[in-house]
Amino acid sequence: MTPIDAASGAATTTAMSPWEPGGMALTVFALLVGAVVVVLLLLTRYVNPARTSPEKDRPYECGVIPTAGHGFRYPAPFALVAMAFLVFDVETAFLYAWAVSFEKLTPASFAGICVFIGVLLGSLWYLWQKGGLQWGAPVKR
Repeated sequence: MTPIDAASGAATTTAMSPWEPGGMALTVFALLVGAVVVVLLLLTRYVNPARTSPEKDRPYECGVIPTAGHGFRYPAPFALVAMAFLVFDVETAFLYAWAVSFEKLTPASFAGICVFIGVLLGSLWYLWQKGGLQWGAPVKR
């Protein structure tokens, strides 16, 4: 539907207006951004070509020169605790934003956050069942 100017009664178009961007402006912007990315990647490859050496190909571990042999294998509870930290760290960020806008919530957004909290409680239950919250020797059942 084309907007109509109230004073003249003529149809107005805002397809190329910078203030009301339409599909054309978004397409031109996306093409320009893509072209800039491609040019920068090609320029980087041309100005600084990749040079490999045995020293550069060696793994770097916090300043410690790796020795022959196998490294330390992290136990499974370490991975479970790391995943729990990530899950509940992200939860905190989302719940903070939800708490700040609590007064503006609609019933649909409140239901959405309830589902989100339910999924997080399910992940906590799974972590608990897998023994990720136990510190020490595993308990035999």
